[in-house]
Amino acid sequence: MITASNLTKRFGDKLAVDSLSFEMTAGEVLGFLGPNGAGKTTTMRMLTCYFPPTSGSATVAGFDIYTDSKRIRQNIGYLPELVPLHPEMTPREFVGFAAAAKGVPHADRKRFVEEALDRCNLMTVSNQVISQLSRGFRQRVGLAQAIVNKPKVLILDEPTVGLDPAQILDIRALIRDIAEHSTVLLSTHILPEVEAICSKVIIISGGAIRALDTPENLTKSLSATQRILLEVDGVESADAAAQLAQLTGVVEVHSSGPNSYHIEVPRDQDPRPEIARMVVEKGWRLLTLQNLSMKLEDIFLQVVTKERLAQAEEAQAVEPIREEVGGPV
Repeated sequence: MITASNLTKRFGDKLAVDSLSFEMTAGEVLGFLGPNGAGKTTTMRMLTCYFPPTSGSATVAGFDIYTDSKRIRQNIGYLPELVPLHPEMTPREFVGFAAAAKGVPHADRKRFVEEALDRCNLMTVSNQVISQLSRGFRQRVGLAQAIVNKPKVLILDEPTVGLDPAQILDIRALIRDIAEHSTVLLSTHILPEVEAICSKVIIISGGAIRALDTPENLTKSLSATQRILLEVDGVESADAAAQLAQLTGVVEVHSSGPNSYHIEVPRDQDPRPEIARMVVEKGWRLLTLQNLSMKLEDIFLQVVTKERLAQAEEAQAVEPIREEVGGPV
């Protein structure tokens, strides 16, 4: 449903997107992750034919972004981060306008509009002026216009911004429902949201893909360590963390609360027997000793931090050369 090949975008001297290549099949929900300025929105705007790439190619719903942009717009739904609504319209009027603009046949238009309003829980405010709606309802109006044409591909940029927890759960359920018949590209900063609904994840940083896999495989392949939670009672020594750090195989120890410690160890080692032995010898009361699974948030921070460190090292290596070249003759 989406195929990108070496997709690249430059704005003058700035390289915003650097040779992105990936594929999405029907029914997939792909989480598109990255820090601010990573190139996520630029990529989505190229895929929606908002503007052309500098180089590379892509097809969306089987149509080429260069030669079939009109057909792409008819077959996709797009929810930008800042939804461009017409505040003087009602939700019913605006979604109807969107349906007409997307080429929904006149005979089907009313039914499609009503279905979109109903799926986004907008029926109770469907005849109110959009300017009088809350931010959460305006976000729902934006989502309704994105799905009114029953798109084959749905591209969502921060779809749950401004929604309360109950509304977020509703939108997640709606995305899962849409994914049964459509391909969904989801950009969000809410990492638990990605873990809850995405079948695949792309982590992008500096305009390039740094990781691409299922959430489960990413946590397994990119994590060099595992984390153990230790909770004890009766600890009298002030340097308990330092004593734990001296155990064989322990990489690092973080205090996560009173008498609570997160212990980082290599993935292929299990020091829990040694930890338990130490607890007994010290006379501490053991409350918890268990492995903690790495979360997508941990992997995301690890990938982005590694990239930033590499960029910093590269900048430091280039700086002496610049000084030498630009220095006095």
